[in-house]
Order: sequence, then C-alpha cells, then structure tokens
Amino acid sequence: MPPAPRTRNTAPPREDVLAAVMATVAERGLDGLTMAGLGREVGMSSGHLLYYFRTKDELLLQTLEWSENRLGDRRRLLLSGPGTVRERLDAYIGLYLPAGHRDPHWTLWLEVWNRSRDAGDDARARQAAIEGAWHRDLVALLAEGGARGEFRRVDAEHFATRLRALLDGFSVHLVVGLPGTGRAQVLDRVAEFLEESLTAAG
Repeated sequence: MPPAPRTRNTAPPREDVLAAVMATVAERGLDGLTMAGLGREVGMSSGHLLYYFRTKDELLLQTLEWSENRLGDRRRLLLSGPGTVRERLDAYIGLYLPAGHRDPHWTLWLEVWNRSRDAGDDARARQAAIEGAWHRDLVALLAEGGARGEFRRVDAEHFATRLRALLDGFSVHLVVGLPGTGRAQVLDRVAEFLEESLTAAG
C-alpha cells in the first residue's frame, strides 16, 4: 500500500523513517537502500531526507541507535527477569547473536563499522556508547554469577571482553552466511566455551 500523501515540506515522524530503513535492509539489503527509494517509502524527497539527516552515514547511524534502543529494552527485561544467572546469560547471548544470514540489525552494524574508519569523533563515540551498554550488562551478569556461586569467580571486565569478541566473530560468520556456520551451531560452540571456562568444576 503506497504511503499517504504528505503536505509539501512536512517531514514524517523520525521513527517512521528509521523503521523504513530497517524494513528496506531486511527486504533488499543495503544495496537496495537509496535515498530516492527511501523517500518514496515515506513520502519525502531525497533532498528533504538529506536536510533532516545530512548524510547517508548519519541516517544509518541513527537507524542503528534506534534499533539498539529497542534491543536495549528487550535486554533489560531479560536480565531483570526470573531464572538463574546462567539462564539470563543464555538469553543475553541469544539476543546478541544475529537471527541468521542477512539479519538486518547486524547487516547495518557491519556497514556502520565499515564506514566508521572515516567517521568523526562524534560518530565513533556514539558507536562506543552502544558497545558500552552491552558490555556493562554482561559484566554485571558475570559478577552476579560469581557472587551467587553459579560461575567461577573471574575478572568480569576481562572475561566480558573475551566473550564479546567471541560473539562478534561468530556474528560476522552468521550474518555473511559463511558455509557451515548456523545459529544452532554457534549457540552450541558458545555454550561449550562457557561450560569449559566459566561453569566447569575447577
């Protein structure tokens, strides 16, 4: 169904634009995302989109921040819910990893990472803020697991850095569709790592 016509020069709600970006990435990938095509989706000209977002890089970063805010809400619900610390850690990992090949959120993440080489300090600081939220929640889980006796006592900061590096590596394999790397396999490998390094009797 085509978008309803808009009064000239009237911008749609920002969230509508960001949601349209994610929907386009999910359906057609990043190659299918153009300012002209996005403008048609939301009833704006590409010129007006650039007026509000300045550059395509900024549009992608704002879309990533919007998507991360939604994931953050889900993550907080998971982490504050019932269950053992290990169950909540497994839920965290399930949320962290891509759903599969061409997961739109992770596809966007990879593109923003790639573009960050030429980004300014502000953009890199905003990316670091996203990373920091995931890291802090993981550190808190690891520390809680150690305090409750569910996990070995480890340096939570150090272990969280190692675990997230493992998750990031597997996530790249998943989202690009590396042959022989499926989500179920990755979850098994991560579970093995946790059992060997965190929960096995020492």
